Amino acid sequence: MPAKQIVRQAPYLRRFARALTGGQEAGDQLVQSTMERLLQGDAQLDEGLGLSPGLYHVLISTWRGLDGHAEGSAASAADQRLQVLSPERRAALLLVAMEGFDAGEAARIMELDAAAFSSQLAKAEADVEAQLATDVLIIEDEPIIALDLTRLVRELGHRVVGVATTRREAVTLSQPGRIGLVLADIRLADGSSGMDAAADILQTLDAPVIFITAFPEHLLTGEGPEPAFLITKPFREETVKAMIGQALFFRAPRSQAA
Repeated sequence: MPAKQIVRQAPYLRRFARALTGGQEAGDQLVQSTMERLLQGDAQLDEGLGLSPGLYHVLISTWRGLDGHAEGSAASAADQRLQVLSPERRAALLLVAMEGFDAGEAARIMELDAAAFSSQLAKAEADVEAQLATDVLIIEDEPIIALDLTRLVRELGHRVVGVATTRREAVTLSQPGRIGLVLADIRLADGSSGMDAAADILQTLDAPVIFITAFPEHLLTGEGPEPAFLITKPFREETVKAMIGQALFFRAPRSQAA
């Protein structure tokens, strides 16, 4: 067994195990149990899989053998959302989305045929999308872009509560207090700023903000606070959808933030 190569894989195994179990202690214990099985000869690496997939295969086998599957106390927003998934769906999603295995490799790691793995992955993605569904406020003064953003948001299963073209309109539309995401253009036609509008809104609401601008160099200067989520115009649909998913997936639930 190539011990040095296995040691180099340990940080990635811990990352995966912590996300799989929802906690650092449970995840690290799972990796330790996996290593002990290998060292004691209770488990063998599948040479046909290769080193990295083989290690994940043994870890999944170890995890499945635990009583009810190892579970920890989820800390981050992402961990909490993952724990809502059934264990097998959670594993399928993490192998592809976090660890970067292709569907074929992940299926072999989980000892599933292609159809069964695809089913687990599709159900996991649908479960996550259902958790993320929220109300979205769009701050954009260009009608065509606003319509495009509205369509993309709705295609992802979210609800658009309104489209504001000025800072004042944005604040007014956010008053009901049910906004879960803000998409904000930086420069608005009346001279007001989407950033200022977002700052006003965040005084009373807890929601991630994705800024959209044709001039990202004006914001990404490295000289002060910078937006966590930024989309450059002209944007690609895939970029907008991916950014929305990322912003919502990692945001803290309202109860936790409070």
